[in-house]
Amino acid sequence: MIHQFELIQKLKSYMPEVDEESINKAYVFAMKAHGTQVRASGDPYFSHPLEVAGILTDMRMDPASIITALLHDTVEDTLATLEDIQKLFGDEIMHLVDGVTKLSRIELQSEETKQAENFRKLVLAMSSDIRVLIVKLADRLHNMRTLHYVKDNAKQRRIARETMEIYAPLAERIGMQGVKDELEDLSFAMLNPEARESVLSRLRYLHETSENQVETILFEMRKVLDKNNVKASITGREKTPFSIWRKMHMKNVAFEQLSDIMAFRIVVEEIPDCYQVLGVLHGEYSLMPGRFKDYISTPKTNGYKSLHTSVIGPLNQRVEIQIRTKDMHSVAELGVAAHWQYKQGSGSRHDGRQYAWLRGLLEILEQTANPEEFLEHTKLEMFSDQVFCFTPKGDVIPLPRGATCIDFAYALHSDIGDHTVAARINGRQVPLRTVLHNGDQIEIITSKTQSPSPTWERFVVTGKARARIRRFTRQQQKNQFFELGKSLLHKAFAKENIDYTEGNLKRAQEIFHFSSVDDLILDVGQGNHSGKDIAHALATDTKTVISAESLDEAIEHKFDTPHEDVKSPRKKKRTTLSINGLIPGMAVHYAACCHPIPGDDIVGLVITGKGVTIHTFDCDHVLNFHEPERLLDVSWSHTLDEKARFVSRVHVTFVNKAGSLASTTTMISKQGGNIANLKVTHRTPEFWDVFIDIEVRDQEHLDSIIAGLRTVPIVAQAERSK
Repeated sequence: MIHQFELIQKLKSYMPEVDEESINKAYVFAMKAHGTQVRASGDPYFSHPLEVAGILTDMRMDPASIITALLHDTVEDTLATLEDIQKLFGDEIMHLVDGVTKLSRIELQSEETKQAENFRKLVLAMSSDIRVLIVKLADRLHNMRTLHYVKDNAKQRRIARETMEIYAPLAERIGMQGVKDELEDLSFAMLNPEARESVLSRLRYLHETSENQVETILFEMRKVLDKNNVKASITGREKTPFSIWRKMHMKNVAFEQLSDIMAFRIVVEEIPDCYQVLGVLHGEYSLMPGRFKDYISTPKTNGYKSLHTSVIGPLNQRVEIQIRTKDMHSVAELGVAAHWQYKQGSGSRHDGRQYAWLRGLLEILEQTANPEEFLEHTKLEMFSDQVFCFTPKGDVIPLPRGATCIDFAYALHSDIGDHTVAARINGRQVPLRTVLHNGDQIEIITSKTQSPSPTWERFVVTGKARARIRRFTRQQQKNQFFELGKSLLHKAFAKENIDYTEGNLKRAQEIFHFSSVDDLILDVGQGNHSGKDIAHALATDTKTVISAESLDEAIEHKFDTPHEDVKSPRKKKRTTLSINGLIPGMAVHYAACCHPIPGDDIVGLVITGKGVTIHTFDCDHVLNFHEPERLLDVSWSHTLDEKARFVSRVHVTFVNKAGSLASTTTMISKQGGNIANLKVTHRTPEFWDVFIDIEVRDQEHLDSIIAGLRTVPIVAQAERSK
């Protein structure tokens, strides 16, 4: 365990003017507060905050962070209060201690929920001062170093998994590579000890057989640099067992096939020296194609800068080399802690680009509905390699590998993402789902009338984009459920001769125990209660259950014909619920089995919690539906948007000869139809049978397309498919 005087000496080694009295005061306060408490290892509990403070001095952190480390468990585990901290150490220390300790304050039923809520609170805390995260990482690092003392195996694995999934990626995000590597490897040892031991045994064998080989490579490269008058230090660094294991899995290769188990690092004085060394090495050795990366001109979002290259080096071995300056090396190992800048009274000063990811997490926090969803999206943000793309103005936008044009648009700004209609990559228009690659220049085209499509969620990979799309979808669903609920209640009240008034809605809210009238309307729109339930309860001023006989009567009245003869023409004028063309996947959507379009007689099927699915009146799904209380009489609105398009399916049989398919699709285009999908169902030497999904305005438009198809000489048959 580090001692008090050692802590002071380490701090004074890089900050000679430090106020020793404040450090000593924090040391004494924490030691007295923890008293006789002990850790699972049997050591005095105070050894933990002291070790955390020692880790932070290794990172050359400021005195406020060291004091916070000494005090960070006092509020949580002792009788000390935040008021005590504030009185003795001031507001800044109080806020830092609060930011670190309050994560353990909540007690939730599920461990998964607790993890998600803790992470949400961590993001909020570190958004005001990144030192909260740095202290928390040091705290977690020491806890992981001593995790083997915990007797409960399930608890060990839970803590290790949380470290692997949350804290190690966060360390990487702020550039603390050394901390990230150690956290990962300690977690790996707990989660998969057999795999780790297997890698270690391979490494031991490699050391025994190739120890001289590493020294030979270092010696040869030093000779090459000396010959070219380059001043640099060269070291060899072995990858961690977890890093090796992960690469074996990602590349699906055996241990012997890995070329970068040992990486060589060359550290120089200035940036031009980096490129000079690169030129010398590439002139001396053969470059391995596709293995060069310039993170100096295009740094990673966490501030990491280096040149990476792989060559066929001495002894004809594949050698991975990193070239960087001393400052770059410091940042690569310690990240934000390496260039911590602090001004008295003004807190930390953040580099805007380096902390863009943190602002992104805060945006996700605003969009998500619950902590679990937030955790899901932020894991997407943190667990991914990156590609670097450019705006037309040349700004660099880093994105996870696999990101699409929609991800790029949301990375620029949430409003740009919401209104995206098209994208150009390197001057060529592409589908929005197109995956981006390093160096792509992307131009996003927007329209004020565009809104996010729920289908975008299927191909976006960034948490920010997914959270924003989900938020829009939820809001649209809520709005549509609400409007649907109002329409259903209007209709049900009219049948019971009840006035649709605020007073009656308030009575219904009280009868059904809803917290507000809006919640009542929303519940009806979602199909959890029917409008008839509400109206009948108001009529009798008591909540009743509809009998099977009344349901039969209701459905018979609904279609004005017996259910068995549902296909016959309806004779009476019906009072129906009018619908407009809505966004597919929202509260009201259109069935894929019968593809209803304006002009068709339609009926709605109420699905609890999902809204209404619109079917044609003669759809087999409707005829075989055995819950008549969930059938809703609907009709098309007379004010449909002229630009609205609906998908209908056409079955076409045409002669199998060159140009037949082109003639068919050309006729559809001439009639103003747009092909959404095409599927060949049967093909013989004589004929093709295809299903074509066509976007049309209404039934009249579809009829004109079918008529046009029948005039094409090679078309043997064309008819609407249901």
